[in-house]
Amino acid sequence: MAGRSGRRSQRAQADRRTAGDGHELPVPGTSADLTPDADPEGVARAIALRQLTMAPRTRAQLAEAMARRGVPEEVAGTVLDRFTEVKLVDDEEFAAQWVRSRHVGRGLARRALAYELRHRGVAEDTVRGAVDEIDHDAELEAARELVRRRLPGMVADDPARRTRRLAGMLARKGYSSGTAHRALRDVLAESGPGTAFAEEDPADLEECT
Repeated sequence: MAGRSGRRSQRAQADRRTAGDGHELPVPGTSADLTPDADPEGVARAIALRQLTMAPRTRAQLAEAMARRGVPEEVAGTVLDRFTEVKLVDDEEFAAQWVRSRHVGRGLARRALAYELRHRGVAEDTVRGAVDEIDHDAELEAARELVRRRLPGMVADDPARRTRRLAGMLARKGYSSGTAHRALRDVLAESGPGTAFAEEDPADLEECT
């Protein structure tokens, strides 16, 4: 019995770690982490660490996670201020990385990227600063590249259907009708036979959104 008790004590100690400010915190996902904590500030820190271990988070996302666990707003604010001070929470860096990865990896336009950042609680001026790093030429080239990648799978479509499908795809990525029209026209000019598009007015492409 004493041996089992000793092993449980060792596991509990292993499930905890000391934060930089000297506070003992549970390792995210362990049994100690799931044990109710009478100290709201300790609970808030544990929640933030667990969330940040899974993926980068905005301040608003962390505050929401704390609120769901009943952490008082003023306690959450204090903990988040500290995490912000030591750069564990940095909405500007989060927004910059989000824009880079989602624009390059998914081909999202500025409009879609701004929507995603706002949805995650990023302040409007931070959103604008991040998406403004993508200029018009870069956005247009990203639209062209999306069309180039999708075009080979649409060779069996008639030009009108091909145009509607590609314009709809660009609209879902956040591109305006004017940018979509320009991208389609440019790729048409460089494509060979069998990949023609229907001539569409930009206003007509708006119906594909």
